[in-house]
Amino acid sequence: MKAPVEFYDPWPFRAKLQSHMRVLGIDCGGQYTGYGVVEMNCGGQLVYLTCGAIQLSTRETLAKRLACIYDALGALIVEHRPDEVAIEGIFYALNVKSALKLGQVRGVAMLAAAAAGLEVAEYSPLTIKSSVVGYGRAEKRQVQHMVTRLLGLPAPPEPMDASDALAIAICHLHTAGTLERQKAVALAR
Repeated sequence: MKAPVEFYDPWPFRAKLQSHMRVLGIDCGGQYTGYGVVEMNCGGQLVYLTCGAIQLSTRETLAKRLACIYDALGALIVEHRPDEVAIEGIFYALNVKSALKLGQVRGVAMLAAAAAGLEVAEYSPLTIKSSVVGYGRAEKRQVQHMVTRLLGLPAPPEPMDASDALAIAICHLHTAGTLERQKAVALAR
């Protein structure tokens, strides 16, 4: 009689890897700042929680617009209790004035996260697109389509800023998962 064949699990520490994580993705912008909250459950599935955009009035002073972003992000953090925050990193802009305004919005987003005691991760547009679409030069519609598919949404997230924020959150969840696996492998040795 043959001995039963034992299943070899190449990932014996798998249970340690499957932890729950919730991420607030923020797509900073001067007129619209997109946000999206996604979590990865213990089974490794992405779960959509919410998304939208903070619309700013161009009639308001810059200081009031920045305060509006800070307050809105603070309220989202309190309501959805993310574990971490992810934003798009700095990119080069031809218009210096626009780049400065974007930098101020990014600073306020980072401040809102830090004030809540949350870590902030930054990703380049190329990294975000590669993580979500598989191609770093993907068009915005391609990113929106893949976000819809990955999260199992019935329709594409609108506005586009919200879709971009969800992509940033998904990128961070994928990256954090990879880093967690690498740590577990290193510890198992």
